[in-house]
Amino acid sequence: MLLDRLFAAAIGDAAIDLVTADGQRRRVGSGPPRLTLRLHDGSVGRDLLMNPRLRFGEAYMDGRLTVEGGTIYDALHLLMAGPEVQGALGWLREALSPVLRRLQQRNPLWRSRRNVAHHYDLSRTFYELILDPDLQYSCAYFSDPAMTLEQAQEAKKRHIMAKLRLEPGMRALDIGSGWGGLALHMARHCDVRVLGVTLSAEQLAVSRQRAAEAGLSDRVTFERLDYRELAAIEAGGFDRIVSVGMFEHVGAPHYPAFFNAVHQLLTKDGVALLHAIGRLDGPSATNPWIRTYIFPGGYSPALSEVLPAVESSGLLTTDIEILRLHYAETLRCWRRRFSANRPAIQALYDERFCRMWEFYMAGAELSFRVQGHMVFQIQMSRSLETVPLIRDYITDADRQAAASTVKAQTALETESVV
Repeated sequence: MLLDRLFAAAIGDAAIDLVTADGQRRRVGSGPPRLTLRLHDGSVGRDLLMNPRLRFGEAYMDGRLTVEGGTIYDALHLLMAGPEVQGALGWLREALSPVLRRLQQRNPLWRSRRNVAHHYDLSRTFYELILDPDLQYSCAYFSDPAMTLEQAQEAKKRHIMAKLRLEPGMRALDIGSGWGGLALHMARHCDVRVLGVTLSAEQLAVSRQRAAEAGLSDRVTFERLDYRELAAIEAGGFDRIVSVGMFEHVGAPHYPAFFNAVHQLLTKDGVALLHAIGRLDGPSATNPWIRTYIFPGGYSPALSEVLPAVESSGLLTTDIEILRLHYAETLRCWRRRFSANRPAIQALYDERFCRMWEFYMAGAELSFRVQGHMVFQIQMSRSLETVPLIRDYITDADRQAAASTVKAQTALETESVV
């Protein structure tokens, strides 16, 4: 059977049971099966043969494919750890890949707004059910493997602050400011003025509300602006620029425009930091299911695609750090929280939405564990003398901030006891 061959090629030395819509059970692979995939209608097999990377997720979302004896995470772990299979139309997609990649990653302003709304304009309540209280929707920093998600997200913010070298009175820009947590952290702990820009109407409203509640509206402002719009109206006005979890939505054709904007917006002795998902194994294309249902227009690049654009902009790369499995651990935490709060999430949306997000978070975590995804942090400046000659300053500032946090928490706990 062609479908058996497709699965056998994907799972390598493992084995699964495959149950077709007519009730036939077949063993695929050798050895005891790890789980069972059940197809609930005859069209699933045909869809998988044509385009498995798109149709497998669709079938799971629709309940036309279910997993028995395990979870969708277990099934994807088997399928993603082996060689990638393309299906019957794989040769055509491969031939058209250079053209398709540029079209898929072309994100003019109108499309960027639409793409952001697709994912980030979901309700705040939904994200509160899976993220930490600060609504950090990006890779945490597990400087200690025993950290909770909350601790690791605080560590991420401290790590970024250490690289930015913020000083009181500075003006900072947060490109892709999310729900405002990082901008508020910078203002609260570093006494700087911050402008956060986002394309999400929902994130903008939440960010402004949080700034008002924290009494920081005089130091932190949020606007619904694109980096291209901001660069057109302001130049050289920011001592520090940070962008966390936004670059994945830029698209390779727009990298020169992005870094040119950063160069234009940054003061001559300023520092910029880019934190984004990347690939260890070179340029590729976004998974078609992710591109269709989760991040339209999204792409996680290899550094070989990013650094030429940095260089051509006139920015100087002063530090690069690769975070390998930190995002896998972050996603594991989110996935567990999603599972624990699934009834509440289903009440907000529906069963298909829940299955879509289960598939997304399982696949995303595994992309970091078995498929070469990572997170990179690139520190940039316009001058060779902006940051110290050796990077010990990052570790020193990181540890000093962590110690201050522990001291403050201890004092707060002591005060509450008294």
